[in-house]
Amino acid sequence: MSPVVTGLLEAFREWFEILPATTTSLKEEAYRIRHGVYCEDLAFEPPRPDGMETDEYDGSALHVLMRHRPTDAFIACVRLVCVPRERPLEGLPFERICRHVNPGIVPVDPIRRLRIAEVSRLAVVREFRRRKGEMLQDSPGSESDLAGGPRQRFPHLLVGLYLGVIAAATLNEIERLFVLTEPRLAGHLNKLGVGIHQIGAPVEHRGVRVPSMIHVSSIHTGPRPTILPFYEHILESMRRGYAQQAGSHGAMA
Repeated sequence: MSPVVTGLLEAFREWFEILPATTTSLKEEAYRIRHGVYCEDLAFEPPRPDGMETDEYDGSALHVLMRHRPTDAFIACVRLVCVPRERPLEGLPFERICRHVNPGIVPVDPIRRLRIAEVSRLAVVREFRRRKGEMLQDSPGSESDLAGGPRQRFPHLLVGLYLGVIAAATLNEIERLFVLTEPRLAGHLNKLGVGIHQIGAPVEHRGVRVPSMIHVSSIHTGPRPTILPFYEHILESMRRGYAQQAGSHGAMA
């Protein structure tokens, strides 16, 4: 690992932590972040009296949080909507929106469907989102983009969140991830070597969105040298988080 990448990784460790959210209290942190973004900032969803944005998919989802270490505040979240084990033929959210996905891409066999999931509800609190005028910066994950100041830029956070859900997928034996995303973001992830592939025509869903798929195993072979050390760090952080949260469940029992 080059000195530059080592320095970037040390900075990430100092400022941010990626962890799973399996406890009720941690899931509620994610729901509150989502409410601030999806209900208050973007008005995609109606405000909720309890200040937490949830839906019918949360019960079968794997939730991931990002914590800002200096303030100990949770600043971003994302989830993986998994196929319910008792209802494997139930459609994922994108399957209800995208009617013209390339044939043979989405498995119909109940067993194979238990190995797929959808990335959704990615949210970053207002203070840490990319600021106006930064939209033309280098794609996320380049050394110039990762070498920001203490707060870092939105792409840094976004890359960390995507690596977090890929780590969650790896640790939960998910093989393929589906995502509806802006075309620009899909292009950025491809430049990072994440291996995201468009699987159908763009659709209108809160703006133009592209249905895409990520082979989870490609994270070990495709990423640029600046990205793989971040993934390995986040994977270990997620593994520790699952173990610690499982231990706290046991202690409470």
